[in-house]
Amino acid sequence: MAITLHLTAAPAARRVPGTEIPCYVFESSRELARHVAHTIAGVIRERNSFGQKAVLGLPTGSTPLGIYRELIRLHREEGLDFAGVVTFNLDEYYGVPRDQLQSYHRWMHENFFQHVNVAPESIHIPDGTVPLDDVDEHCRRYEAAIERAGGIDVQLLGIGRNGHIGFNEPFSVRQSRTRLATLDPVTRKDAAADFFSEDNVPTQALTMGLGTILDARKVLLVALGEHKAGIIHEAVEGPLTDRVPASFLREHADAAVLVDDAAAGQLMGVATPWVLMPVEWTDPMIKRAVLWLSQQTGKALLKLDEQDFRDHNLHRLLRHHGPAQSLAHRVFRWMMDTIEYHPAGRDAKRVICFSPHPDDDVISMGGTLIRLVEDRHEVHVAYMTSGNIAVFDHDAQRIADLVVEFNRRFGIDVERSLDVEAQVNQALAGKTPGEPDTDTVLRIKALIRWSEAKAGAIVCGCREEHLHFLDLPFYRTGTIAKNPVGDDDVRIIRELLARVAPQQVYIAGDLSDPHGTHRTCAEAIIRALVEIEAETGSRPEVLLYRGAWQEWAPHEIDVAVPLSPRDLKQKKAAIFRHESQKDSALFPGPDTREFWQRAEDRNRHTADTYNQLGLPEYYAMEGFVRWSGETL
Repeated sequence: MAITLHLTAAPAARRVPGTEIPCYVFESSRELARHVAHTIAGVIRERNSFGQKAVLGLPTGSTPLGIYRELIRLHREEGLDFAGVVTFNLDEYYGVPRDQLQSYHRWMHENFFQHVNVAPESIHIPDGTVPLDDVDEHCRRYEAAIERAGGIDVQLLGIGRNGHIGFNEPFSVRQSRTRLATLDPVTRKDAAADFFSEDNVPTQALTMGLGTILDARKVLLVALGEHKAGIIHEAVEGPLTDRVPASFLREHADAAVLVDDAAAGQLMGVATPWVLMPVEWTDPMIKRAVLWLSQQTGKALLKLDEQDFRDHNLHRLLRHHGPAQSLAHRVFRWMMDTIEYHPAGRDAKRVICFSPHPDDDVISMGGTLIRLVEDRHEVHVAYMTSGNIAVFDHDAQRIADLVVEFNRRFGIDVERSLDVEAQVNQALAGKTPGEPDTDTVLRIKALIRWSEAKAGAIVCGCREEHLHFLDLPFYRTGTIAKNPVGDDDVRIIRELLARVAPQQVYIAGDLSDPHGTHRTCAEAIIRALVEIEAETGSRPEVLLYRGAWQEWAPHEIDVAVPLSPRDLKQKKAAIFRHESQKDSALFPGPDTREFWQRAEDRNRHTADTYNQLGLPEYYAMEGFVRWSGETL
C-alpha cells in the first residue's frame, strides 16, 4: 500500500516565504530534532499498522545526532517499534575499517542502532573495506537492496559547506547512483578535525548517488548553525546547478529544508523579508531594515534620504513610519544606546564568564574582561571543559619529558615520574590518527590547557581564586563526539552559581562551533538558569558573546564595548598564553587564521561597521546580545 507523507509546519516552526522548496525555520535545534524524529516516527507507525516495513535513508554527523537521540527516547519511553524498519546509510569513507573511530559503520551503531531494535539484517551501510576491484559490484548490490526493500520512504540529509549531500560533491551527475566518489578539498578540510589532521582524511568515499537520493518518496534536509547559512542560501535560492548538488532537491516533489534561525540567516525571507512581501514594522524590524539600507547604500544613517528608501523597496516603511530623517535618527539613537564603556555598570558587582573551552573567554571577550576588572567588579571565569582533546601529542610528550627531567635533577619522586613517562611514550608510540588517548595522556593534556587558561585570565587581571575549572561530565569521552547534557552537568553549574551569586553572567552564544561544544554548554547553563528562576523568581542579567568564528550582526547587538589599542594589545597577550593553540590549533575549523588574528580582525571589523553607520569611531569593539529568557 502506498503511503503519502506530508510535512506540516510545527508550532515552533515558520515557513520561509518566497522559496521554491518548502523551508521551515525552527526556534531551536531541539525543536527541529524533535519535529523530524516525530515525522519519522509517524512513518514507522503508519507502516507498522499496515504490516509493512518503513525504509529510512540515514546520514551521520553532528547535525542528525539530536534526531537520533529523540528517536531513541521514543523507542524507550513511548514504545516506538523499529523491528519493521529497514535502513540504508548514505555513505562511508573508503579504506576505513568498520571499527575505526571515524567509521560511519561504528558511528551509527554507537549513536543509534545499539539503542533501538532494528534487526541487524535490516541495517545496510556501504562497506568501505571492499577491494577496489569489487567496488562496482558492491555498489550495484546496494542499489538492488534498496529496490528490493521497495525504495526509501524518508531520506534524511545534512549538507556540506560546498553543497554536497551524501558525498555527492560539486559537479556530481544528477542521475548518479551508489558509487565510489573522490572527496572535494573543502569536504576533506571540514573532516580534518575528525581525523586529527587533513592529511589523515581519506580521499574517497562510497556514497548513494543523487539519483538514488532523489528517488526517495520524501527528503528532509537539515542544517544547523551560521556556518551553513551561506550554502543553504545557495541551495534554496541560488541557481539550480550541479555546482551545488543540494540545489537539485528543488526538483523533488516532496522535499523540505529544515533549519534553525542561524542557518536560515541569509535566506531573503529571513534576512530581508520586506523585499518579498509586506511585513509588520516592529521596532526590531525597523532597526534591521534601516541598518541594511545604510549598508546597501554605503551611506551613514543620518545621510539616508527618502529616495534611498524608495529605491530599496522600503516605501511602506517610509509611508507609515517616516519621514526618512526621523527613521534614520531613531535607529541612530538605538545604535548609540548599544555603546557601553561599563557593561556591568559602575557599582561593584559579581560577574561570571562561562567559557566552553579554556580559551573562549579571552578570545571572545578578553577586552570586556579587562574592562570589568578595571571597573572593580569581582570577575569569575568558569572553564566548562578541559579542552584536552585539542592538544597535540607532541605537546603532551614535551611536558612529560620536562616533568621527568625536573624530578631527575632535583631528586623528586624520580621512579614514579619515570613510570608516567613510560606510560606516555607507550601510549603515543602506537597511537593511530584519531585514536582516543589514555587517561594518563588526557590528564597531561588537560593540565596544559589548565595552565594556559589560568595564565590568560591573569593577563586580563582576573584573580586565580576566581577561576573555576568545572570539567563537565558530558565532555569526558576522550573523543570529538560528546555526550548530551545530563543532570550532573546542570547540577555542577547550579552549584557554582549558588556559590558565586553573580549579578551578571556571560555565555557563549556562538552556535557555529563545529563540534557543538558551545551549543551544549549554552544548553546546560540555560537549563540551570531556568531552574533557578523557577525556584527563586529571578535570575542574573545574561549577555551572550560569540566565539572565534564571527560577530553578531549589527541589528542583533545590544551591548558594544569599545576597546582601545591598549585593550586589544592586552587581549592578544592573553590569547598568546594559550601556547598549545598558537600557530597551529588542532581543531582550527574552516578559518585558517590563528585565533588572535580572528579575534583582532573581528573586533576591528565591528568598530568599522559602527563607524560606517556614522556612529562614533573606535579602534575595536566586542559585541553582546542580551538573553531574553527564550531557548537558544
